[in-house]
Amino acid sequence: MLMPVIILGGLGIIFGVFLTYFRIKFKTEENPLLHQLYELMPNANCGACGFAGCNAFAEALAEGKVEPSKCVMMSDENLQMICSLLGIQPGERERYVARVFCFGGNNAKKRFDYKTIKTCNATNALFNTTLECNYGCIGMGDCVKVCPVNAISIDENNLPVIDAEKCIGCGKCVSECPEKIINLIPYDKTIYIACSSHDRGPAVIKICKTGCIGCGKCVRVCPQQAITLQDNLAVIDYTKCDNCGRCVEECPRKIIFDTSLKEKQGILA
Repeated sequence: MLMPVIILGGLGIIFGVFLTYFRIKFKTEENPLLHQLYELMPNANCGACGFAGCNAFAEALAEGKVEPSKCVMMSDENLQMICSLLGIQPGERERYVARVFCFGGNNAKKRFDYKTIKTCNATNALFNTTLECNYGCIGMGDCVKVCPVNAISIDENNLPVIDAEKCIGCGKCVSECPEKIINLIPYDKTIYIACSSHDRGPAVIKICKTGCIGCGKCVRVCPQQAITLQDNLAVIDYTKCDNCGRCVEECPRKIIFDTSLKEKQGILA
């Protein structure tokens, strides 16, 4: 009975010696820079940078494969510290925010109610949409589920509402939306057109109370010539828009919003 114990004990000692030898032999020196970068990461693991997580982003920074400003959740203070560690200047960092380019919701006519699988993407794959409008929000909240900072909710009109102060501009909701009615625009641009329909005006009027009818009034009133009609839809060029708000006042369908007037309009920026 004693011999098996001695043999097993001896084998344990031998394996322990081998493991210690190989650990010392193949030990890799920890990069002190990498440890500092880990400490400065937001640890949100949102994936907006294109990497699997914050640690993977930190490793790419250490290897010079990515700019620190690529992280949308990093504070300005930590960005400056990281740039100092890497010996580089902070790049341009323009903030973007997601906006919902649809104001249909309960204002749009439905083809039918689909209650089996409550996801926008499943509904889109099976039926394209449940609405008469082929460009409207399905309203089942896929964008809500993918938002890493809980900046999106569904309102009483069955539409996504985005809290601009929480939104980090990661674009996950943009990618998730099967109807492609969520877009990123510069944070300092407060005007947006809440419609994505390319149907002609008479068709829009029949199926949605709040759709763009392509009347062109916003185009004519814009002093910066920042708005054009593209395939029956008014589109803003944000390189020209100066947030004057003339288009907001002129729109007969009231689907051009100025988020700086959110309290007056009763919407969340």
